[in-house]
Amino acid sequence: MTAATATAPGGWLTSTRATPGTLQQWWVLTVRLIVPSVKTGEILTAVLAPATFAISFYIPLNKVMSFAGHGFSSYAQFFAPIVILQAAAFTAISAAFRAATDMVSGLDRRFDAMPMHPLVPTAARMSANVFRMIIALISALISVHVIGFRFEGPLSHTLGFLGLAMLIGIAFCLGADVIGTVTKSPEATTQMLVLPPLILGMLSTGLAPANQFPDWVEPFVRNQPVSQFAFGLRALGGDSLGKAGEVSWAVMTPPLLWGIGIILFSLYFTVRLNTKRS
Repeated sequence: MTAATATAPGGWLTSTRATPGTLQQWWVLTVRLIVPSVKTGEILTAVLAPATFAISFYIPLNKVMSFAGHGFSSYAQFFAPIVILQAAAFTAISAAFRAATDMVSGLDRRFDAMPMHPLVPTAARMSANVFRMIIALISALISVHVIGFRFEGPLSHTLGFLGLAMLIGIAFCLGADVIGTVTKSPEATTQMLVLPPLILGMLSTGLAPANQFPDWVEPFVRNQPVSQFAFGLRALGGDSLGKAGEVSWAVMTPPLLWGIGIILFSLYFTVRLNTKRS
Protein backbone atom coordinates (compact mmCIF):
# COMPACT_ATOMS: atom_id res chain seq x y z
CA MET A 1 0.00 0.00 0.00
CA THR A 2 1.12 3.57 -0.65
CA ALA A 3 -0.03 6.73 1.04
CA ALA A 4 -0.93 9.95 -0.74
CA THR A 5 -0.14 13.12 1.22
CA ALA A 6 -0.83 16.80 0.64
CA THR A 7 0.72 19.89 2.22
CA ALA A 8 -1.55 22.58 3.60
CA PRO A 9 -0.77 26.29 3.03
CA GLY A 10 0.70 26.56 6.53
CA GLY A 11 3.17 23.80 5.84
CA TRP A 12 1.30 21.10 7.79
CA LEU A 13 0.69 17.71 6.26
CA THR A 14 -2.97 16.91 5.75
CA SER A 15 -4.46 13.49 6.40
CA THR A 16 -3.13 10.70 4.23
CA ARG A 17 -5.22 8.40 2.05
CA ALA A 18 -4.02 4.87 1.38
CA THR A 19 -4.03 3.69 -2.23
CA PRO A 20 -3.61 0.10 -3.45
CA GLY A 21 -0.26 -1.00 -4.81
CA THR A 22 0.23 -1.63 -8.51
CA LEU A 23 0.27 -5.42 -8.16
CA GLN A 24 -2.91 -5.38 -6.11
CA GLN A 25 -4.62 -3.16 -8.69
CA TRP A 26 -3.49 -5.49 -11.48
CA TRP A 27 -4.81 -8.53 -9.61
CA VAL A 28 -8.20 -6.95 -8.86
CA LEU A 29 -8.70 -5.91 -12.49
CA THR A 30 -7.56 -9.31 -13.76
CA VAL A 31 -10.08 -11.10 -11.55
CA ARG A 32 -12.73 -8.60 -12.72
CA LEU A 33 -12.15 -9.83 -16.27
CA ILE A 34 -11.71 -13.57 -15.66
CA VAL A 35 -14.63 -14.26 -13.30
CA PRO A 36 -17.37 -12.82 -15.58
CA SER A 37 -15.89 -14.66 -18.58
CA VAL A 38 -16.45 -17.94 -16.74
CA LYS A 39 -20.01 -17.02 -15.82
CA THR A 40 -21.02 -15.69 -19.25
CA GLY A 41 -19.70 -18.66 -21.21
CA GLU A 42 -16.75 -16.86 -22.81
CA ILE A 43 -14.48 -19.63 -21.59
CA LEU A 44 -16.81 -22.19 -23.19
CA THR A 45 -16.29 -20.37 -26.49
CA ALA A 46 -12.52 -20.63 -26.02
CA VAL A 47 -12.97 -24.38 -25.62
CA LEU A 48 -15.42 -24.95 -28.48
CA ALA A 49 -13.90 -22.67 -31.14
CA PRO A 50 -10.68 -24.68 -31.75
CA ALA A 51 -12.56 -27.98 -31.57
CA THR A 52 -15.16 -26.77 -34.06
CA PHE A 53 -12.48 -25.50 -36.44
CA ALA A 54 -10.58 -28.79 -36.24
CA ILE A 55 -13.67 -30.88 -36.98
CA SER A 56 -15.02 -28.57 -39.69
CA PHE A 57 -11.81 -28.56 -41.75
CA TYR A 58 -10.22 -31.92 -40.97
CA ILE A 59 -13.21 -34.09 -41.89
CA PRO A 60 -13.71 -32.73 -45.45
CA LEU A 61 -9.98 -32.20 -46.18
CA ASN A 62 -8.48 -35.40 -44.79
CA LYS A 63 -9.23 -37.65 -47.76
CA VAL A 64 -8.69 -34.87 -50.29
CA MET A 65 -5.27 -33.95 -48.95
CA SER A 66 -4.28 -37.57 -48.41
CA PHE A 67 -4.99 -38.13 -52.11
CA ALA A 68 -3.32 -34.89 -53.26
CA GLY A 69 -0.31 -35.39 -51.01
CA HIS A 70 0.87 -33.48 -47.96
CA GLY A 71 4.25 -35.11 -47.35
CA PHE A 72 3.59 -36.18 -43.75
CA SER A 73 2.77 -39.46 -42.05
CA SER A 74 -0.83 -38.27 -41.68
CA TYR A 75 -2.86 -35.20 -42.50
CA ALA A 76 -3.50 -34.70 -38.77
CA GLN A 77 0.25 -34.23 -38.24
CA PHE A 78 0.34 -31.66 -41.05
CA PHE A 79 -2.94 -29.99 -40.05
CA ALA A 80 -2.32 -29.50 -36.29
CA PRO A 81 -0.46 -26.13 -36.44
CA ILE A 82 -3.32 -24.31 -38.15
CA VAL A 83 -5.66 -25.39 -35.34
CA ILE A 84 -3.24 -23.89 -32.82
CA LEU A 85 -3.00 -20.69 -34.86
CA GLN A 86 -6.76 -20.39 -35.19
CA ALA A 87 -7.12 -20.83 -31.42
CA ALA A 88 -4.75 -17.87 -31.02
CA ALA A 89 -6.74 -15.88 -33.58
CA PHE A 90 -10.05 -16.56 -31.82
CA THR A 91 -8.52 -15.43 -28.53
CA ALA A 92 -7.19 -12.28 -30.19
CA ILE A 93 -10.64 -11.36 -31.49
CA SER A 94 -11.98 -11.65 -27.96
CA ALA A 95 -9.08 -9.50 -26.73
CA ALA A 96 -9.85 -6.77 -29.25
CA PHE A 97 -13.54 -6.84 -28.32
CA ARG A 98 -12.70 -6.38 -24.62
CA ALA A 99 -10.30 -3.48 -25.28
CA ALA A 100 -12.83 -1.71 -27.50
CA THR A 101 -15.59 -2.26 -24.93
CA ASP A 102 -13.48 -0.72 -22.16
CA MET A 103 -12.81 2.32 -24.34
CA VAL A 104 -16.35 2.92 -25.56
CA SER A 105 -17.82 2.45 -22.08
CA GLY A 106 -15.47 5.08 -20.65
CA LEU A 107 -13.92 2.61 -18.25
CA ASP A 108 -10.37 3.49 -19.31
CA ARG A 109 -11.12 7.17 -18.70
CA ARG A 110 -12.28 6.40 -15.19
CA PHE A 111 -9.09 4.42 -14.58
CA ASP A 112 -7.08 7.44 -15.78
CA ALA A 113 -8.65 9.54 -13.02
CA MET A 114 -7.55 7.05 -10.35
CA PRO A 115 -4.13 6.79 -8.66
CA MET A 116 -3.13 3.95 -10.96
CA HIS A 117 -0.26 3.30 -13.37
CA PRO A 118 -1.62 3.90 -16.90
CA LEU A 119 -0.51 0.45 -18.08
CA VAL A 120 -2.26 -1.52 -15.30
CA PRO A 121 -5.61 -1.90 -17.19
CA THR A 122 -3.80 -3.18 -20.29
CA ALA A 123 -1.71 -5.56 -18.18
CA ALA A 124 -4.89 -6.90 -16.57
CA ARG A 125 -6.55 -7.41 -19.96
CA MET A 126 -3.46 -9.23 -21.22
CA SER A 127 -3.44 -11.47 -18.14
CA ALA A 128 -7.05 -12.41 -18.85
CA ASN A 129 -6.13 -12.96 -22.51
CA VAL A 130 -3.30 -15.30 -21.52
CA PHE A 131 -5.74 -17.22 -19.32
CA ARG A 132 -8.14 -17.64 -22.26
CA MET A 133 -5.25 -18.51 -24.56
CA ILE A 134 -4.17 -21.32 -22.24
CA ILE A 135 -7.72 -22.69 -22.23
CA ALA A 136 -7.94 -22.43 -26.03
CA LEU A 137 -4.52 -24.07 -26.46
CA ILE A 138 -5.52 -27.00 -24.25
CA SER A 139 -8.71 -27.43 -26.26
CA ALA A 140 -6.77 -27.25 -29.54
CA LEU A 141 -4.24 -29.85 -28.38
CA ILE A 142 -6.98 -32.22 -27.27
CA SER A 143 -8.77 -31.74 -30.60
CA VAL A 144 -5.71 -32.49 -32.74
CA HIS A 145 -4.82 -35.43 -30.50
CA VAL A 146 -8.25 -36.92 -31.15
CA ILE A 147 -7.79 -36.70 -34.93
CA GLY A 148 -4.35 -38.32 -34.74
CA PHE A 149 -1.66 -35.72 -34.00
CA ARG A 150 1.20 -36.88 -31.78
CA PHE A 151 4.36 -35.20 -30.50
CA GLU A 152 7.14 -37.22 -32.12
CA GLY A 153 10.19 -35.31 -30.91
CA PRO A 154 11.98 -35.08 -27.55
CA LEU A 155 10.50 -33.32 -24.55
CA SER A 156 12.46 -30.16 -25.33
CA HIS A 157 10.72 -29.92 -28.72
CA THR A 158 7.32 -30.43 -27.11
CA LEU A 159 8.03 -27.63 -24.63
CA GLY A 160 9.26 -25.50 -27.52
CA PHE A 161 6.02 -26.19 -29.38
CA LEU A 162 3.98 -24.99 -26.39
CA GLY A 163 6.24 -21.99 -25.88
CA LEU A 164 6.00 -20.91 -29.51
CA ALA A 165 2.22 -21.37 -29.44
CA MET A 166 1.98 -19.09 -26.38
CA LEU A 167 4.33 -16.54 -27.96
CA ILE A 168 2.11 -16.41 -31.04
CA GLY A 169 -1.02 -16.11 -28.89
CA ILE A 170 0.43 -13.26 -26.83
CA ALA A 171 1.56 -11.47 -30.00
CA PHE A 172 -1.88 -11.77 -31.58
CA CYS A 173 -3.67 -10.66 -28.40
CA LEU A 174 -1.40 -7.68 -27.78
CA GLY A 175 -1.83 -6.51 -31.36
CA ALA A 176 -5.59 -7.01 -31.14
CA ASP A 177 -5.71 -5.06 -27.86
CA VAL A 178 -4.09 -2.10 -29.64
CA ILE A 179 -6.57 -2.34 -32.51
CA GLY A 180 -9.52 -2.47 -30.11
CA THR A 181 -8.21 0.50 -28.15
CA VAL A 182 -7.83 2.57 -31.33
CA THR A 183 -11.14 1.70 -33.00
CA LYS A 184 -13.26 2.08 -29.81
CA SER A 185 -16.04 0.05 -31.47
CA PRO A 186 -16.57 -3.56 -30.34
CA GLU A 187 -18.76 -4.43 -33.33
CA ALA A 188 -16.48 -2.88 -35.95
CA THR A 189 -13.39 -4.35 -34.30
CA THR A 190 -14.81 -7.88 -34.31
CA GLN A 191 -15.83 -7.64 -37.96
CA MET A 192 -12.45 -6.14 -38.87
CA LEU A 193 -10.50 -9.00 -37.29
CA VAL A 194 -12.54 -11.89 -38.67
CA LEU A 195 -11.33 -11.64 -42.28
CA PRO A 196 -7.52 -11.35 -41.90
CA PRO A 197 -7.09 -14.66 -40.00
CA LEU A 198 -9.45 -16.36 -42.45
CA ILE A 199 -7.67 -15.05 -45.57
CA LEU A 200 -4.15 -15.59 -44.22
CA GLY A 201 -5.16 -19.03 -42.97
CA MET A 202 -6.49 -20.07 -46.36
CA LEU A 203 -3.54 -18.62 -48.25
CA SER A 204 -0.98 -20.37 -46.08
CA THR A 205 0.67 -23.73 -45.68
CA GLY A 206 -1.68 -24.46 -42.79
CA LEU A 207 -4.16 -26.45 -44.89
CA ALA A 208 -2.07 -27.44 -47.92
CA PRO A 209 1.59 -27.41 -48.97
CA ALA A 210 2.82 -24.33 -50.83
CA ASN A 211 3.43 -26.29 -54.05
CA GLN A 212 -0.29 -26.96 -54.38
CA PHE A 213 -0.99 -23.24 -54.87
CA PRO A 214 -0.71 -21.42 -58.23
CA ASP A 215 2.83 -20.33 -59.06
CA TRP A 216 2.00 -16.61 -58.91
CA VAL A 217 0.82 -16.76 -55.28
CA GLU A 218 3.20 -19.45 -53.99
CA PRO A 219 5.93 -17.01 -52.80
CA PHE A 220 3.37 -15.13 -50.67
CA VAL A 221 1.92 -18.37 -49.31
CA ARG A 222 5.33 -19.69 -48.35
CA ASN A 223 6.68 -16.55 -46.69
CA GLN A 224 3.74 -14.91 -44.96
CA PRO A 225 3.71 -15.07 -41.12
CA VAL A 226 1.01 -17.74 -40.72
CA SER A 227 3.01 -20.13 -42.91
CA GLN A 228 6.22 -19.35 -41.02
CA PHE A 229 4.45 -20.05 -37.73
CA ALA A 230 3.16 -23.33 -39.17
CA PHE A 231 6.65 -24.36 -40.32
CA GLY A 232 8.04 -23.76 -36.84
CA LEU A 233 5.24 -25.61 -35.06
CA ARG A 234 5.47 -28.57 -37.44
CA ALA A 235 9.21 -28.90 -36.92
CA LEU A 236 8.74 -28.85 -33.13
CA GLY A 237 5.79 -31.26 -33.30
CA GLY A 238 7.76 -33.75 -35.36
CA ASP A 239 6.60 -36.56 -37.60
CA SER A 240 7.01 -40.34 -37.36
CA LEU A 241 8.44 -40.42 -40.90
CA GLY A 242 10.83 -37.54 -40.25
CA LYS A 243 9.05 -35.26 -42.73
CA ALA A 244 8.45 -32.31 -40.36
CA GLY A 245 11.83 -30.72 -40.95
CA GLU A 246 14.77 -30.16 -38.66
CA VAL A 247 14.49 -27.89 -35.63
CA SER A 248 17.20 -25.45 -36.63
CA TRP A 249 17.79 -21.71 -36.52
CA ALA A 250 17.00 -21.52 -40.22
CA VAL A 251 13.51 -22.89 -39.55
CA MET A 252 12.84 -21.30 -36.15
CA THR A 253 14.22 -17.80 -36.71
CA PRO A 254 11.42 -16.51 -39.03
CA PRO A 255 8.50 -17.46 -36.71
CA LEU A 256 10.39 -16.16 -33.68
CA LEU A 257 11.17 -12.88 -35.42
CA TRP A 258 7.56 -12.49 -36.53
CA GLY A 259 6.24 -13.18 -33.03
CA ILE A 260 8.73 -10.96 -31.22
CA GLY A 261 8.37 -8.24 -33.86
CA ILE A 262 4.58 -8.13 -33.46
CA ILE A 263 4.97 -7.94 -29.68
CA LEU A 264 7.52 -5.10 -29.80
CA PHE A 265 5.49 -3.18 -32.39
CA SER A 266 2.33 -3.58 -30.32
CA LEU A 267 4.09 -2.66 -27.07
CA TYR A 268 5.27 0.60 -28.62
CA PHE A 269 1.72 1.62 -29.48
CA THR A 270 0.37 0.29 -26.19
CA VAL A 271 2.71 2.51 -24.19
CA ARG A 272 2.13 5.47 -26.47
CA LEU A 273 -1.67 5.21 -26.41
CA ASN A 274 -1.90 4.80 -22.64
CA THR A 275 0.66 7.40 -21.62
CA LYS A 276 -0.73 9.90 -24.12
CA ARG A 277 -4.24 9.47 -22.76
CA SER A 278 -3.09 9.84 -19.16
